[in-house]
Amino acid sequence: MFRTLLFVLSFTTLLSCDTNFNGSDVTISNRTILVDNESYLIKGICYHPVPKGSPNIRSWETLTQDLELMKEAGINTIRFYAPVDDIKVLDEIDQAGLKVIIGFGYNQGGTFDIESGTFIDYVNKYKNHKAILMWELGNEYNYHPEWFGDDIKNWYNAMNDAAGLIHTTDPKHPTTTAHGDLPDALTLSLSPNIDVWGMNVYRWDKPESIFKEWEAVSSKPMYLSETGGDSYMKIAKAGYEQGENQKAQADATKNILKEIFENQDICSGVTVFSFTDGWWKAGNNDVQDIGGSAPNSTGVPYDGTPNEEYWGVVDIDRNKKQAYSVLKDEYLSVKKTNK
Repeated sequence: MFRTLLFVLSFTTLLSCDTNFNGSDVTISNRTILVDNESYLIKGICYHPVPKGSPNIRSWETLTQDLELMKEAGINTIRFYAPVDDIKVLDEIDQAGLKVIIGFGYNQGGTFDIESGTFIDYVNKYKNHKAILMWELGNEYNYHPEWFGDDIKNWYNAMNDAAGLIHTTDPKHPTTTAHGDLPDALTLSLSPNIDVWGMNVYRWDKPESIFKEWEAVSSKPMYLSETGGDSYMKIAKAGYEQGENQKAQADATKNILKEIFENQDICSGVTVFSFTDGWWKAGNNDVQDIGGSAPNSTGVPYDGTPNEEYWGVVDIDRNKKQAYSVLKDEYLSVKKTNK
């Protein structure tokens, strides 16, 4: 059913392609991402701005303030977990000089999702926008085979078909995915249409091993689509006190970014998780709760526990945490290297 739908959509898309392209031309050369023929290093942040007391509904009320903080920190890329169907938001991001990675979920109630095929409507609507960097398909779905009839190959086939359709309608922007850690040989064989592999990597504060592992299995570009640490220690460990602990988060951020930028021959950058604390993720949405859960998260520094509402480099009121200063120092000082 899904493949048949994609075939029909692909045919209609070919008839409706816009030849008046005004956006950035994003291409791949070996392991390098190029924007208008210039090497592009992702110095990014994951961004899902949900206000206090709100369920998981984004708000753009603080967008101007947030973009100012991002620009100050040297951030050049925003990773969104779901499409942003608001031209004013994308325009403001572009005017601030930032690019976006737009994520599509498999099932989003038929709104710009992969299952219904309506994701391609969004691609067609915004493919000429200057803010677009890449189109992302799925987030850590490899941890959830139960969503796909207990056979994760069903997801990889759907992902690959969707990426192929994007190639048909928008040859100017690459496809990517946010895979949970390193994809295995089967995954790679089923997903040739993915151009850039994003990986959500939590290996304490030492991600360097994944770059060697990736180099051994693929010649495509990769980046870390999620990494970092939270600012709460469930237990005292590794010299860090129990409780809210911004120093633990800052130290982890510094160590992680150092290893990423020392491996630019393999890694095209990072979107650190996350810009702001998310009070909606565990318990009462009106307060900041301790706890939460995430799959395969024992590698979270330094207590092995993801306190889901403490991941921001700024807090919910946009006060800068220590990790913000570390990220700013690293992003503003790093130099692109020739691969």
